[in-house]
Amino acid sequence: MPDKVSGSFRDPSGFMFKHDGKLYRQVNQKYQEEYDLLMNSGLYDQLNKSRTLVAHKEVELTLAPRPEIAYKVIQPENIDFISYPYEWCFNQLKDAAILTLAIARRALEFGMSLKDASAYNIQFQHGRPIFIDTLSFEKYEEGMPWVAYKQFCQHFLAPLALMAKKDVRLAQQLRLYIDGIPLDLASKLLPANTRMNFGLTTHIHIHAKSQQRYADKEVSEEQVKGRVSKAAIYGLLDSLLSTVRSLKVKTVQTEWTDYYQDNNYTQASFEAKCQLVRTFIEKVQPKKVWDLGGNTGEFSRLASDLQISTVCFDIDPGAVQQNYDKVKQNKEKFMLPLRMDLTNPSPNLGWHNAERESMQARGPVDLVMALALIHHLAISNNVPMIDVADYFADLGEYLIIEFVPKSDSQVKRLLASRSDIFPDYSPEGFRNAFSFLYDIIAEEKVHGSERTLFLLKKK
Repeated sequence: MPDKVSGSFRDPSGFMFKHDGKLYRQVNQKYQEEYDLLMNSGLYDQLNKSRTLVAHKEVELTLAPRPEIAYKVIQPENIDFISYPYEWCFNQLKDAAILTLAIARRALEFGMSLKDASAYNIQFQHGRPIFIDTLSFEKYEEGMPWVAYKQFCQHFLAPLALMAKKDVRLAQQLRLYIDGIPLDLASKLLPANTRMNFGLTTHIHIHAKSQQRYADKEVSEEQVKGRVSKAAIYGLLDSLLSTVRSLKVKTVQTEWTDYYQDNNYTQASFEAKCQLVRTFIEKVQPKKVWDLGGNTGEFSRLASDLQISTVCFDIDPGAVQQNYDKVKQNKEKFMLPLRMDLTNPSPNLGWHNAERESMQARGPVDLVMALALIHHLAISNNVPMIDVADYFADLGEYLIIEFVPKSDSQVKRLLASRSDIFPDYSPEGFRNAFSFLYDIIAEEKVHGSERTLFLLKKK
């Protein structure tokens, strides 16, 4: 029985569903003209060739969950991991914005308009952003404005401006406002000097005032029609692109961005740890890996370099940014850096708490890695080790975990400003807590350190 994907219910043009574990999209008869134009105009071929729109193939119409309104059923290319804008670093959101504008411009060249500029229509696949909503295109009508302008500003420009001009942590507002940050709020939060920036003044400050002015007024399509030329839309898109490109976030230097350069590992012990982790990965032979608290991805790459789909989560926006920049620089295809606070991970959000999935709901995976992490959870955040074990067991079958004892410099650093109220934080306490849920497959001391690496399998 087909299972409708809850996050795609808003679009009357069609919807996503799963059948036998595979993802499909029903294209409704309502969208027939636009779908045929997309496929026959050359736009789909152009975007597919440039790998900027997810590829799909048409399958039997008999798969349609609602055949009475179905025109086509398509099977899109599988995306390794679905992520959300509030989990991206600044440069990921910026690249997603630039791609959205590029696609909107290209659509105009083929007689179509991008009707939906939601950030949720972008995913990161093989190290680069890709547009995933095949039904976001409509036939261009001469004289009509770009209907997705407000949405683009709320989903992309407002959060980018707040991150660049105020504080990079304001990206988390996207988790609260999943339909994009309201422009009047962004206008109030942005520094006064941004009113000297032509792009931000036009697309956020003046745009916000315009929204307020016309909020209670009815404006019919006939009043708007014929007023905006195609050249004007090109100008709008170019202005938005110039504004987005000009935004840059200050180098985010936070507590853990230089972790690998500031720890108690010698080069020899670091290499020994790498070899142990690599050996454990090869023993498990996972298809999917999540590295929790993976920092800039040094150990995540031990998996992704083996062409294993790897997501590297970290709370530090600076570390995620460095990781993503490295992915781009080296054209890595199997690494996805994301921002995640494991003590407050992404929850189920949206209508019926089902539009956007929690981190946990997007698992489980074959292998979870938690290296130099447990002391942050157990000591910095007072999470009992049995609860840490329980959470990790929900995320994957195998676990590579590093126990960092109290004698380690990083733990001493955490305990320097607080009382040691953690009598169970010890190798014995660790084994006792994790043995309820896991079998120990391997246990190895990291050469040249007091740390121990464990390979565990869920019971």
